[in-house]
Amino acid sequence: MKNSNKAAHFLQIWREDYVYQTLMSAAVSFGCTALFALYNGYLGLRHESTWHISISIFYLLLMIVRGIVLLTEKRNRTRLESEQNHCRRRTFLISSILLLMMDLALVLPISMMVVLDKPVSMGLIPAIAMATYTTWKITMACVHIGRQRHKSRGNILVTELRTVNFIDALVAILTLQNTLIMVERAKTEENVMLPLSAVSSAVIYVMIVFITVQMLRKGFRQRSTSAR
Repeated sequence: MKNSNKAAHFLQIWREDYVYQTLMSAAVSFGCTALFALYNGYLGLRHESTWHISISIFYLLLMIVRGIVLLTEKRNRTRLESEQNHCRRRTFLISSILLLMMDLALVLPISMMVVLDKPVSMGLIPAIAMATYTTWKITMACVHIGRQRHKSRGNILVTELRTVNFIDALVAILTLQNTLIMVERAKTEENVMLPLSAVSSAVIYVMIVFITVQMLRKGFRQRSTSAR
């Protein structure tokens, strides 16, 4: 009976408290990101793969961003509201630097994917499964990007988490499209694949940088307003 009451209470909080929902989702994503970072790092060291090592660095930075945000919000439970806002602004400043480093970390793996130099050992069926997961991921990221504007309660870190999720989804699309290109590479002329990979990769990367800059601008504007 107690377990059922706890489950019902948890579901009620999940539905009604958007900030709590965001933090719980970020905790799950933190675990998944850690696994991605370790897995790609292992492949990079074992096979001396520059691509896997560089993408592992991206996921490591992504994990750190999510981790410091979650740690700040956990510690904020015992702090006064004024102190909470101060800690959020400080965490946002640190994570902003990490976000810019994340964008820079993507330059190498993206440039390798553009010239079709990404190692792949994936068949068509796993690639389709990956496409399904990526579609779900980008759909949820888009939905929450819109919702967080009205439900984040002015919490700058909630906005940042949802933006990070969207960037993560764009990277998943980038990896997926190049995986599919590599899977079908044998059936298609390379001189057709190279321009397609270059243009689509460039567009997605520009979107990632633009989203990062826009988020930083809004965050610093909100940070300066809150500080007054």
